Amino acid sequence: MTETIKDFGGRIIGTIETDGRGNKTVKSFGGRILGYYDRSENVTKEFGGRILYRGDMASALLILFR
Repeated sequence: MTETIKDFGGRIIGTIETDGRGNKTVKSFGGRILGYYDRSENVTKEFGGRILYRGDMASALLILFR
């Protein structure tokens, strides 16, 4: 499932793709991968694999790396 994320002005800022296991991949408007949410570990990671948050903060990556 792919969720399109928009800013308050209605412009698309990125997408969040969720797989069947609940893991999420966050991509910028241009398609660049910004990070991941790993459901089994319950952590949100940046593209390089460093843990940024405990829990599902996938949408925060769009703001953090915008």
